[in-house]
Amino acid sequence: MKTRMNKLFVFTFLSLFCIGSMPMCFGQGNNPSDKKSNARMPAFTPAQLDSLRKVMDERLRKDWAFLKRYSDENKNLPAVAPGEKRVVFMGNSITEFWKTIDGDFFTKNKSFIDRGISAQTTPQMLVRFRDDVINLNPSVVVILAGTNDIAGNTGPTTLENIFGNIVSMAELAKANKIKVVLCSVLPVYKYSWSPGLEPSGKIIELNAMLQSYSKKNNIVYVDFHSALADEKKGMKAEYSPDGVHPNLKGYKVMDDLVEKAISTVLKSK
Repeated sequence: MKTRMNKLFVFTFLSLFCIGSMPMCFGQGNNPSDKKSNARMPAFTPAQLDSLRKVMDERLRKDWAFLKRYSDENKNLPAVAPGEKRVVFMGNSITEFWKTIDGDFFTKNKSFIDRGISAQTTPQMLVRFRDDVINLNPSVVVILAGTNDIAGNTGPTTLENIFGNIVSMAELAKANKIKVVLCSVLPVYKYSWSPGLEPSGKIIELNAMLQSYSKKNNIVYVDFHSALADEKKGMKAEYSPDGVHPNLKGYKVMDDLVEKAISTVLKSK
């Protein structure tokens, strides 16, 4: 248990404090054909791990949902221009690193706003949904969440609870006249920081719940899982350096799928 928590602390530290160098941290460059597939974490001494644990404990006590992460950016974000269709991406590290690793995607789509926070679970996203989505007045929200819940980042949970949190975000969006694009959880065979969980089947089950909900409620659903999965229902090595987070090639696959989904939802009444 202690080893698992140490790995989670290290992972979270890298996620939150090394964002500007994530391609290097994950052993990948800007070349979509990069074949490196194994993420390497630097070694931490027991003293460094203890300091890191204290930092994380302090943040969880004072700002559990990390509302401060985007507070300044939200205040400085210009008002939606006439005719603009703002799109907010809500999620975890997969969303946060999207803008870092695949920056051109957000540069060419200037109305796309990234509000991913590394290591977060769905209850944390639900707490900050008003600040980081509703108050930004978007036309569309893209929700990509759930993998960290399955990894146990904020403790044990159930698929029903994860699903319920995602549904609550979708319902909050719809109540505020924000159209929803709901994304499948990406395939994972194992989490390096949470070994032994066998998440692939749980992810498939959660995705089935999300897809069924989307169909019943006329919500556009994006199936990233099918596009990225290998024969073991994990992520193809060509698309990920660590089996959890996409590399540039993986994000390019996601770009095409989510752009089509956003286009579809913006055309709907």
